[in-house]
Amino acid sequence: MTNLDTSDTTEESGPGGYAAARLLLLQEKERPGPPRRAALARLTDDWLAGLFAAAAPPRGTALVAVGGYGRAELSPRSDLDLLLLHDGTADKAAVAALADRIWYPVWDLGLALDHSVRTPAEARATAGEDLKAHLGLLDARTVAGDAGLVAALRTTVLADWRNQAPRRLPELDALCRERAERVGELQYLLEPDLKEARGGLRDAQVLRAVAASWVADAPREGLDTARRRLLDARDALHLATGRATDRLALQEQDAVAARLGLLDADTLLREVYEAARTISYATDVTWREVNRVLKARSARPRLRSLLGRGGGTKAPVERTPLAEGVVEMDGEAVLALSARPERDPVLPLRAAAAAAQSALPISLHAVRRLAAAARPLPVPWPAEAREELVTLLGAGEATVPVWEALEAEGLITQLLPDWERVRCRPQRNPVHTWTVDRHLVETAVRASSLTRRVGRPDLLLVAALLHDIGKGWPGDHSVAGETIARDLAARIGFDRTDTAVIATAVRHHLLLVETATRRDLDDPATVQSVATAVGTLGTLELLHALTEADALATGPAAWSSWRASLVADLVKRVAGVLTGAPLPDPEAAAPSAEQERLAIEALRTGEPVLALRTEPVVAESEGPEPVGVELLIALPDQPGVLPAVAGVLALHRLTVRAADLRAVELPTGLGSGSVLVLDWRVAAEYGSLPEAARLRADLVRALDGSLDIPARLAEREAAYPRRRGLAAPPPRVTVAAADSRLATVIEVRAQDAPGLLHRIGRALEGATVRVRSAHVSTLGANAVDTLYVTRPDGSLLPDEEAIDLARALEEALG
Repeated sequence: MTNLDTSDTTEESGPGGYAAARLLLLQEKERPGPPRRAALARLTDDWLAGLFAAAAPPRGTALVAVGGYGRAELSPRSDLDLLLLHDGTADKAAVAALADRIWYPVWDLGLALDHSVRTPAEARATAGEDLKAHLGLLDARTVAGDAGLVAALRTTVLADWRNQAPRRLPELDALCRERAERVGELQYLLEPDLKEARGGLRDAQVLRAVAASWVADAPREGLDTARRRLLDARDALHLATGRATDRLALQEQDAVAARLGLLDADTLLREVYEAARTISYATDVTWREVNRVLKARSARPRLRSLLGRGGGTKAPVERTPLAEGVVEMDGEAVLALSARPERDPVLPLRAAAAAAQSALPISLHAVRRLAAAARPLPVPWPAEAREELVTLLGAGEATVPVWEALEAEGLITQLLPDWERVRCRPQRNPVHTWTVDRHLVETAVRASSLTRRVGRPDLLLVAALLHDIGKGWPGDHSVAGETIARDLAARIGFDRTDTAVIATAVRHHLLLVETATRRDLDDPATVQSVATAVGTLGTLELLHALTEADALATGPAAWSSWRASLVADLVKRVAGVLTGAPLPDPEAAAPSAEQERLAIEALRTGEPVLALRTEPVVAESEGPEPVGVELLIALPDQPGVLPAVAGVLALHRLTVRAADLRAVELPTGLGSGSVLVLDWRVAAEYGSLPEAARLRADLVRALDGSLDIPARLAEREAAYPRRRGLAAPPPRVTVAAADSRLATVIEVRAQDAPGLLHRIGRALEGATVRVRSAHVSTLGANAVDTLYVTRPDGSLLPDEEAIDLARALEEALG
């Protein structure tokens, strides 16, 4: 739809002019939401009715609004869905002329129009073939003309819908599932489609259609409010963008929030997610009931035939016990007839655990009765309640729908009051797949498959559920989360020792992966600092499992065989410290035989020598995914080695995952001169690895200046420009507090890009420092490169010198 700011109203029918009146209505701030949508529909009705009357319509014709317009829900840039209905008695040319007298003024104003001309029989036949057309006609409404003709069509279409429900509803269910798979779930998308995503306006319309079939009805509580909230957001989006769009793009969210009077974009997303969650839950419950009813209907005639009884005979209802007060009936977990939730405060958790362990949904009626009647648990919880929570969390994938059912009725926030702060909270980092609350549940799901690796599975599952609970508070979420987790663990009934372990796991849930990917594991200070923070072997094994579960629940970019191998290596070293094993001295470590051989050859020839060990190292638990190959380079020590090597690897599309640089002292008699040995871990960005000879040739050219790496990288960037999007924040360089005795640790956080390590190396060329090692960690579009640097004599940089180096790097990279 085009901009409606037009002063030309000559085509409009009726006094006042439709375009001008429409523009004034949309500019009103006092009447947003449903009143404005209804007023816009009335205004449009009056205009179209005037066009219809002015065209001298033949008898037996009517103008019909269908779809959203039929429901009188016009957003500022909504399409007009119109049907010109005629009984077939009028001349075809007269009907066509009538259509032109209506359609063309609409087009002339730049309004989007979905139109058709049909008899009732044709409309009914089209509905029978086209499910979407049938849904639109369920909302048919007379705008002008023969209202009896429209009423008869509505009656017929609705009767067809109810009669054909056993066939059409499964078709509609499949259509909804396909759309959800294609568009995604609104409640977890950073840029959601308010209409087509699962839990959006399209699903709300589907629920109305299912109710019209008389097969099942959606749970009504909160549904109208949720639908209205999404319509209001779409109205604000249309007004903010001036376009007919349903996609709530990142760059539009602040403007949409302001139009709705909300604090910021995060508040907007939380409201949208809440609405989507209400609609999604109602959708799940409704389709489950539809399938149950249709299955029962199809089974009933066969059962009567088998029993040889009359039509009034009812089949016996089977109720299979699941737990105290909980039974299975019709494929759902329901409360037993003897259940008394008002006397049994543990029943909500017991019912949820029984449902999840049996991979059954918990019935809507049961959850609502529990929410209304169950008494609060005493604090601290009794042992049974704690055990039922652990059982629920340990059920794997089946935990999710049961948890969502409890959350929909407010039971989770009754059990865990701090949950409200993370409920539906968006995570702006695109690496995250879920909102904070769903991520916590997903982490527990992932942890349930790792419980055999730890001595205390209960502590692992609860720590997984609580590890990001601090994200609802300002500041470092790990620090805030430690306090909250300590309170909640005590509330749940853990003793002081177990509570301390859970709090430590929450405080340090990022410690292993961040240390393993960003620090030098050969530095004794690195391992010792982790051992000090962890404290015990039991906590270490719990943190190891929690780290993996957290990463797997975050998204595909957060975990890999490479990360798993680094974390496992760190855990092994820390376990050695905790059991009293001495840490090796990296300064005293002798070079390997392969490193020494290459160093001797480089000293003899005066040129670089390369070895590419192509046998990939594979993490045991991750299958065949390679964690990278080892690249060994030896060359006479000289300026510019780091940017030259990093640049050559970038040109060959090799990703650097770790880089170790060390000067090798050769045995007396093999020659004199300093030889630098680089032991790097690299992986192909895509395709196969390049030949070592090609890497060596380009490295020689890079070192002698005949290969202009910056120019070559710039050419490639120009040939394959990056997709446009939000501007990345500027790089940030800091001096890390690593307590290393071997080197000063500089941390570079920047947008990931080919050749980033090359640019860092070039920026360091002017500084009088030696790079001892580099550790590269990439998560989505963000890179954290950690550099261990010393003075040329191997000593640490003084504080002021280190800060100056960080500032210079930041300026050079910016």
